[in-house]
Amino acid sequence: MKKIINAPEDYTDDMLRGIYAAHPKQVKYIDNDLRCYCIAQKKAGKVAIVTGGGTGHLPLFLGYVGENMLDGCGVGSVFQSPSAEQIYKISKGVESGAGVLYLYGNYTGDIMNFDMAAELCEADDLPTRSIVGADDVASNRDPALRRGIAGIFFLYKCAGAKAALHGTLDEVLAAAQKAKDNTRTVGFALTPCTIPEVGHPNFTLGENEMAMGMGIHGEPGIWNGPVKTAEELAEESLHLILEDMPVSSGEEVCTLINGLGATSLEELYILNGSVAKILGSKGIRSYRTFVGEYATSMEMAGASVSLCKIADEEMRQQIDLPVCTPFYCQK
Repeated sequence: MKKIINAPEDYTDDMLRGIYAAHPKQVKYIDNDLRCYCIAQKKAGKVAIVTGGGTGHLPLFLGYVGENMLDGCGVGSVFQSPSAEQIYKISKGVESGAGVLYLYGNYTGDIMNFDMAAELCEADDLPTRSIVGADDVASNRDPALRRGIAGIFFLYKCAGAKAALHGTLDEVLAAAQKAKDNTRTVGFALTPCTIPEVGHPNFTLGENEMAMGMGIHGEPGIWNGPVKTAEELAEESLHLILEDMPVSSGEEVCTLINGLGATSLEELYILNGSVAKILGSKGIRSYRTFVGEYATSMEMAGASVSLCKIADEEMRQQIDLPVCTPFYCQK
């Protein structure tokens, strides 16, 4: 294992110390707990949006805390959930009189701890609502059981915009739900990654082997086999997405081409070119395209393709709203 670290057991907290040192005007921690990650300046009367999840996926999850996006994030150890107590403390720290929306990935530990935090908030008369990202079409036929991966970015954008424009708690939840209903993702891995405290790869792939549909924690995909070309990967990914979420000729989508941690931007743009070509051949119009690292898995090589179907003019405006966080800015 070759990593720029001090001690494996300090990986998450050392990372957080570095972030706070670099961005003191944008983010802070509360209750003397580095893992209670919050926006530095909250806005009165605005619905607060809180997310959370394990370390190892930057910029997901904490990277989207900032102006016109999220307000707080519970930070777990690598691939581990934050605690219910941390989520509760963050909720109390960022709420500003309009309630709190919990928006996070569809993983068992996160669901349990966010639900417990919601109960603690309810006892304090702090209203909450919850929604999970579940965009990974390759992970399960049942939409309720799908994993949340890179497509949660569109939920963050739409809910964050509605909250920034002082929507009510239920209106912010509805904006997230609309984005969720119209977002699908397929990912694929070319190499494994290494969790610092484990010290060895979390799965194995042969020299010319890849895994289609693999999750961001190394969860099994739908097949392992020879590495395919960008054209072939784009074709299969879009087939899976459009089979599950039909998009008609003339309709608009946002495309998100996401790197998993060790894939070059050149490769991502090659993949995007293939995706754009296929969408164009189907008459599907591109509204916006996002290319880069939005949800990673340590140093895993691979990528994911997400489509967010534009449902209405309000969604366009929400996706276009400028945002600024330490990890992501959009003008």
